[in-house]
Amino acid sequence: MAQGGDVKLGQLTRYIFTAPNWKQSLVLIVLLGLIIDGANARAWLNLPVSGNVAFTLPAVLSNYLALPEKFLFSGTIAFTIPAIAALALTKPMIEASGKTMTWNRSGLLALSCTVFGVIITLAALAFSVKLIPLFYAISLGFIFGLRLFVLVAIADYRIPRMILPALTQSGVGILAGMLLFSPYFGIFALVLHIVFGLGFAILIWMIERPLQRAFKIRGLAFVNAFIAHMTDGSKGMEDFFREIGEEIFVPQVSFFFRRDTRKPLIFTVPNLHPGPMGEIGGGNLPKILHDSFDDETLVAHGCATHDFNLVSESESNKVIDALNKSRRDLVYSAGAGKSGRLSIGSVQLLYQRFGDSVLLVTTRSPLKTEDLDFSIGSTIMAEGHRWFPQVAVVDAHNCMTDLSSPVLLATLTATEYQRASVDAMEVCRTTPLLPFRAGVSHLTLPYSREQGFGDLGIQVMIIDVEGQRTAYVLIDGNNMAAGVREALLGQVLTLVDHAEVMTTDSHVVNTITGKNPVGMHVPVSDLIPYVMQAVRAAIDDLAPAESAASTAHCEHIVVFGSNRISQLASTVNAMLVFVAPLSLAMLLLAFLLSLVAYAVMG
Repeated sequence: MAQGGDVKLGQLTRYIFTAPNWKQSLVLIVLLGLIIDGANARAWLNLPVSGNVAFTLPAVLSNYLALPEKFLFSGTIAFTIPAIAALALTKPMIEASGKTMTWNRSGLLALSCTVFGVIITLAALAFSVKLIPLFYAISLGFIFGLRLFVLVAIADYRIPRMILPALTQSGVGILAGMLLFSPYFGIFALVLHIVFGLGFAILIWMIERPLQRAFKIRGLAFVNAFIAHMTDGSKGMEDFFREIGEEIFVPQVSFFFRRDTRKPLIFTVPNLHPGPMGEIGGGNLPKILHDSFDDETLVAHGCATHDFNLVSESESNKVIDALNKSRRDLVYSAGAGKSGRLSIGSVQLLYQRFGDSVLLVTTRSPLKTEDLDFSIGSTIMAEGHRWFPQVAVVDAHNCMTDLSSPVLLATLTATEYQRASVDAMEVCRTTPLLPFRAGVSHLTLPYSREQGFGDLGIQVMIIDVEGQRTAYVLIDGNNMAAGVREALLGQVLTLVDHAEVMTTDSHVVNTITGKNPVGMHVPVSDLIPYVMQAVRAAIDDLAPAESAASTAHCEHIVVFGSNRISQLASTVNAMLVFVAPLSLAMLLLAFLLSLVAYAVMG
């Protein structure tokens, strides 16, 4: 099966890495300069002499470059000092313009440019020592262009604002070249700065063009926003999502349980996706909805893919308003049916009837259980409306084998979901309604988002119908590692008759990659005691209950939009294919222009 756009977009994370500590970069910068100084000192003392002609490096440099013999080509002067200046000045200069830059990134950029500078400069030795000033000037021009490109990408997409921060390393390098070679070196180096600066500016324009034409957004401005989000939690990315977003109208089925003296509870199933990442968009939608109600609220994962990511956190207010409207004039029922399980093909389903409504919890575990497209849920709900006015379809989202594409309508898997759901509702419509008890518990966990756990921890709802107990275990996280669901379920079923272990699919646990499932960082053996504690607490909380269900009509919700993820991923992947050849062509052109300038000025 072809990979979906969300998977292709997730694979782009291989280009993301963490900059090393700036102190490490500084040490390497100093070492590079000292190594070159040491090589020069060795050449000064040890190069052989043939007859009466000295072939020592100082003599050669004096002969070809008109330098006083007391000067060596110093690596510390040519490379280390400019790099240290860039490391020290880049961050303050960028932050003075209101943008962000870390010392670690400043150090890595300075080190990288130093390495390129050394390679380009010493490449002159393959031809003639006489060419060292030319190649050093070329290296400074390249460093300026490269720094401009990188800073535009990670700090501020506006090129004019990044010219001075980009000039710090090569600018000091020009002064070093004037000291080592000749005052005229500065004029030639500035000409090459213009050549390479224009070359990289054109490259930036060419890279941004596809996203500008397709989505009317600045590609590097989007990257700036992403870096800002990674650095200080900025939500600037939401502005870009809103530009490409579109409005949708989706139903949200909720079950409301009231008990005499116990805390009421809500089990709600939004057909929206809690993504794309961190606190951006709807990434923390389950927690936001939970905290918006006095009732203990369980927010299960409905039928929605990344196309239904909220463009900003503020869109969740529309969902809250719709849910509040839907709970007006509720008609409660004291009856519930006994739960049951059935399987069709690869799909397993836990079903239970509450009054005139039905709850369906689906999974394919131990096969991968990923997002279900909204069209599948909508079709199942439409089928069920023959018998039930409210039909809630939950994607348990509880088995991740790898980043995978969502389940789409008309596929074999989608057909199995539909057939299993219809068969379950056929059973439910003849199931007798009996008095029931409901219990709920909420247990926070001592684990972090980085370990795969969202802020809500574990929530458990227990439904007891004439002694038959069904546990709905909901863990705040984005999917489960393969096998975790089975291990947890095996333990939970020692206390109840039926159960399912679900995740909210909260993307608050994902900041870079979409793969951070429950059980990947915390062994399931460590998690089992907490789950069992939550289940026992919910059993202890059992009390006679009544239920009512309603469908909230979430209107004018702005989400990414149909196929936007696929379009965005395709555009970005196409850009990456052409970046390398475009960069090479631009560098070759700049190098040729450098030679022309050298010939003209010589």
